[in-house]
Amino acid sequence: MKALSATNWKIYFIEAWALGMFMISASLFVVLFEHPNFYINTIIPNVTVRRMCIGAAMGLTAVLLIYSNWGKHSGAHMNPAVTLANYFLNRISLRDAAGYIFFQAMGASIAMLILKYFFQNYLADTSVNYIVTQPGKAGVAVAAIAEFIMSVLIFLTIMIVSNSRLEKYTGYFAGALVFIFISVEAPLSGMSINPARSLGSAVAAGNWGSFWLYIISPVAGMLLSAYLFRSWYFYKKGECKTMNCFMNGQQFSNKAYHVYSWFQKNEKGKAVKVYAQESKP
Repeated sequence: MKALSATNWKIYFIEAWALGMFMISASLFVVLFEHPNFYINTIIPNVTVRRMCIGAAMGLTAVLLIYSNWGKHSGAHMNPAVTLANYFLNRISLRDAAGYIFFQAMGASIAMLILKYFFQNYLADTSVNYIVTQPGKAGVAVAAIAEFIMSVLIFLTIMIVSNSRLEKYTGYFAGALVFIFISVEAPLSGMSINPARSLGSAVAAGNWGSFWLYIISPVAGMLLSAYLFRSWYFYKKGECKTMNCFMNGQQFSNKAYHVYSWFQKNEKGKAVKVYAQESKP
């Protein structure tokens, strides 16, 4: 892909690694808690309690990846919707956004295909079903709305916390929401809020039912929350150059993150878009 930056391929790889690890962790814990061979579903017969255990494991996984040394270098988006929201906020270039998204999709898909090759008997069981995200009994519309609401909430939380005194705890807030969403919302949509995460499972399972909603709802939700927060920040500050959206609360050495443009008020109080020197058209 010619559009990808030759200097940033390492952080693209980190995105693939991070989401791949997340998929491996999710598969491992769902197999452990749900597959009949491990008897945990007998020891813990309450499905809600088991789901909370899985949610806690995945929330912790997200936190560990976000604050890992590699995760700090890429920003640990691990999600095309997060990357597109950063692009909407003019904090990442188009070529870097393309690199992030391509490698996120590859990381999730390759991880699930490797797991399928070695552990198909476990993943193919109906209790696991390749951890495919699909609408629950309430239907597609409810699943789409639920994914949209969760996406708004998680990215808005990231924006609020990363621009507060609690900025270094941003990833912990995100991990806590992952735990809550899996524990409470999973029966409605499978809890994805991540197009690449759903893609990885769909590729391995060959199950593309309602896959569209796991693209549209997360992207729309996070773009809306980015727009709402930027509007509020501009209203309060009069410009949005200093607005942050780091998953771990700090930039660290993420070479892809830059402020390419922002809004500030002119002498008439109207919003004017200002471009950084290196990003002028």
